[in-house]
Formats: sequence, C-alpha cells, structure tokens
Amino acid sequence: MRYRTDRIRTKQYVTIVEDKPQVANDGPKQSPKRRIKFSYWHVLMLMLALTVLRPLVGSFFGASPVDLTYSEFRTAVRSSRVQDAVISADRIDGTFRDGQSFRTVRVDDPSLLPLLEEYTVNVRGRVANPLLGWILPLVVMVSLSFWMMRRMRGGGMGGGIGGGIFSFSKSKARITEGEQSGVTFEDIGGAGEAVTDLQEITEFLKNPEHFQRLGGKMPKGVLLVGPPGTGKTLLAKATAGEAGVPFFSLSGAEFVEMFVGVGASRVRDLFQQAKKKAPAIIFIDEIDAIGGRRGSAAGFSTNDEREQTLNQLLAEMDGFQPTTGLMMIAATNRPEVLDAALMRPGRFDRRVVVGLPDLTGRLEILRIHTRSITLAPDVELENLARITPGFSGADVANVINEAALLASRDGKDAVAASDFDSAIERVVAGSERRTRAMNEHEKHVVAAHEAGHALAAALLPNVDPVHKVSIIPRGNALGYTWQRPVEDRYLMGKEELQERLVVLLGGRAAEKLVFSEVSTGAADDLARATDLARRMVTEYGMSEEIGPVRLAADAQTPYLGASGHLDASVSASTAARVDNETVRLVNDALDKALSILTANRVSLDALTRRLCDKETVNGAEITKILKRSAGTAPGRSRKRTVADS
Repeated sequence: MRYRTDRIRTKQYVTIVEDKPQVANDGPKQSPKRRIKFSYWHVLMLMLALTVLRPLVGSFFGASPVDLTYSEFRTAVRSSRVQDAVISADRIDGTFRDGQSFRTVRVDDPSLLPLLEEYTVNVRGRVANPLLGWILPLVVMVSLSFWMMRRMRGGGMGGGIGGGIFSFSKSKARITEGEQSGVTFEDIGGAGEAVTDLQEITEFLKNPEHFQRLGGKMPKGVLLVGPPGTGKTLLAKATAGEAGVPFFSLSGAEFVEMFVGVGASRVRDLFQQAKKKAPAIIFIDEIDAIGGRRGSAAGFSTNDEREQTLNQLLAEMDGFQPTTGLMMIAATNRPEVLDAALMRPGRFDRRVVVGLPDLTGRLEILRIHTRSITLAPDVELENLARITPGFSGADVANVINEAALLASRDGKDAVAASDFDSAIERVVAGSERRTRAMNEHEKHVVAAHEAGHALAAALLPNVDPVHKVSIIPRGNALGYTWQRPVEDRYLMGKEELQERLVVLLGGRAAEKLVFSEVSTGAADDLARATDLARRMVTEYGMSEEIGPVRLAADAQTPYLGASGHLDASVSASTAARVDNETVRLVNDALDKALSILTANRVSLDALTRRLCDKETVNGAEITKILKRSAGTAPGRSRKRTVADS
C-alpha cells in the first residue's frame, strides 16, 4: 500500500534467510571402503573378448601369419614348402617347413586334396564352432536387450526416485531425513509469526496423542503464501528438521508430463512412499502449477492432464485411505488461482502468510548473515536495518555479500559502513557505468534533473529525507536520488501522496525551469506519477470529483505486484472522469514543483553546479547549500526542518 518516491526502488518481495549450521570437524574423515560389485555381465564380456580377440592375442605371442593367395598356396605346395594344412569352411591355415605360419582363402577345388597327398602335406579339418557361429551372437543380443530394459526400468537413464524411461510414472520427490535437513527454526530470521504457526505443526508430528486426547484431529495441510522468494521452502524444511521426520520435496511442475495419466500416477506413488515412512512431511512448491481452478472452455467441460493430477491430489488428501502421520505443506505466491476444493478445510486447514520482514526481522537477518563477516567499528546493524525498509531477506543477504566483496577488492581488513552504502546502491540501482560518457549538455541536464528531485524532497515535510544524489549512471538510469526512510510506514495520507507526486515531478520541473524545455529523462518519473495518481482516484478514494468509491479491478496477482485496471462495470463516462482527475493531480503536482524550485532557484543552480563538479552530493551538503542560499520552503510546517534533512 505504500508508494515510495525515491529514485531507487526496492523490490517488493521477501526472502527468509538461513544461517547454515557449521558441521563439527571431529577429526580426519576416513574414506569408506569401496565395494567391488560382481555381475555375470563381467563373465559374459570376458568370454566375448577372449573369443573375438583370440587371433589377435595369439599374434602378440608368435609370428604373424603370412597372407597368401590361393595360387601362391598351390605353388608353395608344389615346391614342397608346406608341412601342415588345416582346412575349415572358408579358409586354410597352415605352416611352412621352416616354421612360418600362413593363411589363405578356401576355394572349391576338387584337385586340392590329391595335390596335398602327393606332396605329403599333413591335412586336418576344422568344424565350425557353433558358439561363434550363432549361439554367442544370439546370447549377446538377448543379453544386451535385457540390459537395456533393465537400465530403462531401474533408473539408469532418468532422474529422481525410480527415474528412467519406463519409470516416468514414479514420483520425482527428493527425500531428506529430518536430521539431515540441517535447518531449524533457530537458523531463520525475519519469519515472525510464520515460525510460531509452524512450531505447532512440529508438535503435532512429535506428539499427536497429546492433541488427540480430547477428540481433536491433526491438520492435514498447511499452505504457505507470500511474495516470491519469501523462504517458504526453507520454512517447510525447518519444520521437518524440528520434527525429525522424512521430508519429501518437489515442485508442482514435476507432476505433469506429455503422457496422459502420468501426473495422477506420480501423486499416488508420492503418497505411497510417504505412507511407508510416516510420520513424514510432503512439500509441494509452486502448487498453483497443478492446483489451479477447474473450469470449462467455450461451454465444453475440460478434463486435461492437469485436472486429472489435481483430482488425484484431492482424493489422496481427503479420500477413503487414512493418511495418519502425514503432513502436507504447499507453497505458492498465487493463492487466488487455487481451486476451491483444494483450499477448503480438511485439505489445507491452515494458511500461513510469510510477509516482508519488519525492522526487528531485518535486524535478525543482519545478525545471522554477519556472523562470519569482519565488521569495522563504524558499522551499526540497527542503522542498517533502519535504512533498508522494504528489503527482502535475500536483498539484505546480497547487500552484506556485496559489501564484503567491495571491502576485499579495496584491500580492507574489515567491512566499513561506506562499503554497505555502496553495496545498497549496487543492489537496488545497479553497478556504476562510468564507461557511459555524456557530453557537457547532457551532464548539465541530468544534474538539473536530479537537483530538482533532491530539492523538492528536501523542502517538503512529509517525504523521506535525501541521503545522496548522483549523476553517475547506474543500470539504465543516468542519475539517481536516494531517499532513506526514517521508519517503516504502513499507512499514508492524501497529503503525503500528493507530496510524493511533487518529488516525482521535481526533475521535469527543474528541466523546464532551467532549459525552458523537457527531455526524455523524465519518462520513468511520469509513469510512476501517473500510476500513483490513478491509484489515488480509483483505489484510495482521494478524489473529491469521483468520491469515496473503488473503481479499480481486483488485483489478479497481489503477491506479484500487478496493478489492477478499471473494473469492467465502470461506465465510459466514469472512466473519462477518472482520466481527467488523474491528469489534474499530476498537473497540480507539477505546478507545485515549479513553484518550489522557482522560489529556490539559487539553491537549484548551486546544487546543479555542485553535481556537475563532484558528480555525487550527500544530504548534509544539500542542507548546507540550502542554508547558504537562504531558501524558504512554502508550507513547511511539520515533521522536519531543513537542518534535519
């Protein structure tokens, strides 16, 4: 519900962070003895190799036989050089009287035997070996076929539990024993009430009799909802770690394949495996992939693969088969699209909301992630938690990591507060792009633009104070104004929103005042100002012309930050009035920004020159510029003075 006017926007999602416990090192690990597996495949392959390679092996231990043509062979016989001859179906092997072996092809020649007898050659016959003829090839073919079938059935060509081509109907869940998860609730910071709700689930799994003694039943399912990256998987794993039970985890997308009936089969297999290890926890991430609402299209009922999977899941969660000792935990950031049958009590009995961490939660996250970081004396974790409202746990962890990397790059012995400031800028605005060179005119325009934002924020009482303004390009922005909120805010009044509109349009007003024209640099400011003004009219009822009514459509994805448009029932005339009111609010804010900057033109020019010279100016320097210029702020009656900014 809060709309920030600083140029650096924070992502509206949260991640619960984890401090991974260190595994104690009790001494050098001894590598386990490898067991040598013996199989009949070894014997078969050895026999095949010896049979096929026997002639080649023999050639290594003796002289290689001489290849003769049949004519050369007959000539050698007539020369009385041949001593022995072995005749087989397709070749003749033999030795010369000097011991040299030879071989030649057999030709259907009736005069061969009389010729050999005439020259006293020892003749022997060789019967074809049936093993080499057809038995061995048949055995090899059958064995290879059996081996391929076994590989495809047994998981040699697939992933997950029972993977393989013919095991696609098996569940792909990853099993983690409770004590092996390595995560407990003590390793989670910023979870707040979500941990309290899940702690009761662990007590159900540890001691179900205690809760059933008065006739109560253990909840069957818990749905974790919240923005993307809120640590829902980590919370589910911590629940299994605390309860010490097996943890089956997989994604909703892993159920559905191209084959019909696979999803339902995998659901059945998943519950069968979990029942064998009960008590256990089944965790399905992104359950909206299979749990979306069932419906009809163009008047025809649909029964596609996803719906069959959902039907099987509903039957397993609340069917005739008992599931005592099983706990179903699912996570999604789109609870509004889930089927009503899946959300009813008896399936998902509880809904746990994992939200953004507050000041206390961010402080916990900072303490967890800085345990292994060497901090300088000027670093105050409380101050870091205070200046990062709206940051997710992942954002906070990323800031700490970036600060440590920056300090290491500069060769420091500890991470200082300045490193954290630079890290915050890098995380929320992007890395510096000093290679993007601007000419002097563009640099002057950007400096005036950012000076307009900064002065409007410094001279208005109900907006966040300015921490830093810079014209160093970061990300896609040529400059930025960084405002630091002094506290977490959950409600905002009409006057505060109007002043935020003024700050958003301060850059455009400064360009118009200094250069008598505007540039394309205010495109993002205009988009954000228009969106805020439209919300004031359609969602918050802050327009006297429209009145206290809600005209915006319900957000389809509230946790994904999607903004709603006008409701379909709004008439065309009312929509036109909404457009007129939106334009009026934006124009009023622009006029007020022009009025403030015109009254403080000396300060605007001084700050612009300062930015052109130094590129970066902090909040204290802005205060000094305002004092030297003796600028007055119209309507500055409460909350802050110029010196406080």
